[in-house]
Amino acid sequence: MKATVNWDKDLAFTGTTDTGYKTVMDGDGNAISPMESVLIAAGACSSVDVVEIMKKGRFAITDCRCDLDARRAEDAPRVFTQLHAHYVVSGSGLTDKAVARAVSLSVEKYCSVMLMLKDSVDISTSYEIVDTDTQ
Repeated sequence: MKATVNWDKDLAFTGTTDTGYKTVMDGDGNAISPMESVLIAAGACSSVDVVEIMKKGRFAITDCRCDLDARRAEDAPRVFTQLHAHYVVSGSGLTDKAVARAVSLSVEKYCSVMLMLKDSVDISTSYEIVDTDTQ
């Protein structure tokens, strides 16, 4: 995996992956910041796992959202100190056991972004199930 980050102007940069995708980041608040990118990457990476695990378990999942709340150190470097990921998983016939297992497996075994952060960030999770049969 390779990527290139080019300085555009001021504190704006464009990252380009070796697959051709581009992301604009900005340290002045005019685009997503690098730390916001890390936070979103953690939620996206973990959500991919949750969806895949649920589908492999043959659950009828229709939606998965991950709400993230992170705390940063007060002083530089302002690394993440805490991260809470709350998963909202929707579908038919979902069970607490299956969703809890999917979230746990993702955060503790499969999500490379969460695993890179785990030694320096206090990571916690929670989840809720939205039963689409009752809506």
